[in-house]
Amino acid sequence: MIPEDSAAFAMRLESHFGDRVVRCFSDRPGSVHAMFRETVKRRGGQEALVCGSTRMTWDELHDAAMRFGAGLKERGVRQGERVVLLLGNRTEFVIAALGVMAIGAIIVPVSTREKTPGLTYLFNHCGAVAVVHDGALGGLLPAATHAPAVRLRIAADPFAGSEDFSGLLRSIPLDNAASVEEEDVAAILYTSGTTGKPKGAMLTHFNIVHSAMHYELVMGLNAQDRAAVVVPLSHVTGLVALMLATVRCGGALIVVPEFRAPDFLQLASQERMSMTIMVPAMYNLCLMQEDIGRHDLSAWRIGGYGGAPMPLATIRSMAQAFPDLTLINAYGATETTSPATMTLPGDAGTRGESVGKAVPCGEILIVDEAGRELPCGEAGEVWLRGPMVVKGYWDNPAATASNFTGGFWHSGDIGSLDRDGYLSVFDRRKDMLNRGGYKIYSVEVENVLVAHPAVIEAAVVGKPCPVLGERVHVFVSIASAVSERELASFCAQRLADYKVPESFTIQSEALPRNPNGKLLKRELRDRIVPPDA
Repeated sequence: MIPEDSAAFAMRLESHFGDRVVRCFSDRPGSVHAMFRETVKRRGGQEALVCGSTRMTWDELHDAAMRFGAGLKERGVRQGERVVLLLGNRTEFVIAALGVMAIGAIIVPVSTREKTPGLTYLFNHCGAVAVVHDGALGGLLPAATHAPAVRLRIAADPFAGSEDFSGLLRSIPLDNAASVEEEDVAAILYTSGTTGKPKGAMLTHFNIVHSAMHYELVMGLNAQDRAAVVVPLSHVTGLVALMLATVRCGGALIVVPEFRAPDFLQLASQERMSMTIMVPAMYNLCLMQEDIGRHDLSAWRIGGYGGAPMPLATIRSMAQAFPDLTLINAYGATETTSPATMTLPGDAGTRGESVGKAVPCGEILIVDEAGRELPCGEAGEVWLRGPMVVKGYWDNPAATASNFTGGFWHSGDIGSLDRDGYLSVFDRRKDMLNRGGYKIYSVEVENVLVAHPAVIEAAVVGKPCPVLGERVHVFVSIASAVSERELASFCAQRLADYKVPESFTIQSEALPRNPNGKLLKRELRDRIVPPDA
């Protein structure tokens, strides 16, 4: 899947993380800061960051990051120590993340939706020595006695008991960044924790640089691109696919504090946005805006999506509304530092059911329950390998050993490969339903339901049945009134009879998600059958 004009992306096999042998880009920056510095040298006076009324050039962003890093060093933060970022989408997140990595410390981005018990666990598990937080979230921070390693608290807005962010920006900037190795950890991102305690995936400089280059190569990103980040910067998509891919390419990052479809469309037009990555529900909300046609979005050329399949109906509607827009599915996870597969330009209309082919340096393996490779077309668990796959989980060797084999990460997704190398993902292994011996992939049913004009998002779960084992129940979030009978009829025209939902929960509010934005099907199942029932 490498474009013809890609001589600068030559690859070779290399040994990394002990016993892994993976394809790598031969010519690459040695760290995130080296990648940042290359762009500053090339694009110094050009616009790098837009957030509200704030506008910064690459020179200004670099100066701020190096001042912030110097301020951390002055206050005792050392290379390899962990700094939690409890920040929303704002200028301070970008400055702090780049400043922390410049001194060789490790960022630990955390969702602003996390609560005190979860924060206490994360702080102590990673051994954080500092936290940079939104002032409004200061009250959620664990008490000093509950997170004793944290010796420095910095607030982006005034908060009693925390030092002012602006104070660190008055430091004399660092002359040079810390010397780090490629395989050193740059960031710890905690996985969703849909079952048990969250695990801290260790993203190395090596992982992040390769993922940024994958986006650059496959999406054709360049210094003229203006990327809008509407997903949380604390999530792997916001951090790597948007922020750090922009650092690699030298375009401009448009930071959107909160996604609201009308405001987003206006901002995208005003700032001449050329690319973004959103979840399919966000595209649906944009399409539902009656005045979508009055916004000048002619600069929008790349529309990435992930986190859920894009319904074919949405793909067709987007093509009609934006004929010059290229939709690209980017499938991956925290453990793959964002992209593991991507579709190519033109695939959305012809291969809408696929999540694309392996990224240039990546590999895909489909295996049965015994870990044996399956032939093309057969469904099994998706295993992924490449330089973007993390080296393991922080302070959790047991989870690392059980989730990685020979450098392949076990995704837990069920999928298959076709003869052209395109991957189709049918379901999470734990979410597949068994109705009287018939296997039902929830994604297929959800895809059909989201094509209904009243439905924003849908989630299929199994409803226990003493006769059939499970029956199909659906939770739907709607934009306008619709009946269960209408939705069932809509599905019956498009699905085999045993896949048609037999019961519904229809609601106007959004479906429940964890702090990382992942749908909480466990909570939905508990609504049907409480855990203590």
